[in-house]
Amino acid sequence: MKRFILIFLGLLCFTLLSALAAYSESLLQKAKSGNAESQYYIGRAYYDGNGVKKDYNQAFPWIKSAAEKGITEAQYWMGNCYYEGRGTKQDYNEAFSWYKPAAEQGLPEAQFRLGNCYYEGIGTKQDYNEAFRWFKAAAEQGLPEAQYWVGNCYYEGIGTKQNYNEAFRWFKAAAEQGYADAQNMLGNCYFLGEGVKQDDNEAFHWYKAAAEQGHADAQWNLGNCYYIGKGVKQDYNEAFRWYKAAAEQGYAGAQYNLGNCYKKGEGVRQDYNEAFRWFKAAAEQGNADAQCNLGICYANGYGAKQDYNEAFRWFKAAAEQGNYRAQYAIGVCYEYGDGVKQDFKEAYYWYLISYRNGYTDAEQDVKSIENKLTYQQKQEVQKRVNDWFKTHPKE
Repeated sequence: MKRFILIFLGLLCFTLLSALAAYSESLLQKAKSGNAESQYYIGRAYYDGNGVKKDYNQAFPWIKSAAEKGITEAQYWMGNCYYEGRGTKQDYNEAFSWYKPAAEQGLPEAQFRLGNCYYEGIGTKQDYNEAFRWFKAAAEQGLPEAQYWVGNCYYEGIGTKQNYNEAFRWFKAAAEQGYADAQNMLGNCYFLGEGVKQDDNEAFHWYKAAAEQGHADAQWNLGNCYYIGKGVKQDYNEAFRWYKAAAEQGYAGAQYNLGNCYKKGEGVRQDYNEAFRWFKAAAEQGNADAQCNLGICYANGYGAKQDYNEAFRWFKAAAEQGNYRAQYAIGVCYEYGDGVKQDFKEAYYWYLISYRNGYTDAEQDVKSIENKLTYQQKQEVQKRVNDWFKTHPKE
């Protein structure tokens, strides 16, 4: 499962705003007299708009002065200023250089951000081993986002040996603190039986916890649980509700499932126009199943004007990704000249790919079209099919 580390637009908070001293004239005078802690508080007051109008340009020099005097939290926030380009020009190298001393002094938020830098290769050379080391240092201090990423590292075998048991342990630690990404992954562990005994009820519980926080992937997973009746009684209405929540956040898999709900009238009144709309949304994000279904909509005039050229285009997009239904559909297009010039060799080519890819319904079409080709033509096509499987995915 491919994942990318979340680089937060909103910066991680070292401490609660209420615990920071608000701007005051007396605090400002202490800062001006050179008191490092007061300089940090004044900088943060400007940064957060705590007792004074928010002003990153005013915040930066005060935080910098405190950081240069060795205030750990200030060093971390200097990293944030450079990382986000707040009060200064964005500079990832500088961000890294300030996160590092704060991390080395044990600040968990800085350790986590330093791990991010190593993981993504931001401000430093990419190094998964170092990323894991710093994630783990922060995780052991209880930082939930770090615990989640230690879990990911163990789950994927990135920067450390793959270990589902350890992945589960760290996902659970973060999930129990309410961290939605970890709750979703903990649900996956229970659903698949990875690092823990398979348990549909527990999977449902954790998917729901994350879904209720607005986590799109978890909303999709929860929709699937309701759709197939895993860990909960089957309920198409609830499945539709959660698919829609995720789909509206742009989650392609949920958009595809939502399209199917509208197409079949499951959990909602049948509506081909809505089915078409959601298939198209997912198809444009590269979802192969949605691309195939969008092709079917165009071929049959479901929710859109019948258009064999568009049907062929979307079948082809899905077929290139290994979708055997789309590969079969392209074979049909070539056999009958729908949206493309009739070509029995090409029809045979795509029928054979579909069949070898696992679509057993294509067997009769393979045999039928073979009768229209010479022995030499069949040999040429079979070689092309062999070559295709060397470079394309199987479904």
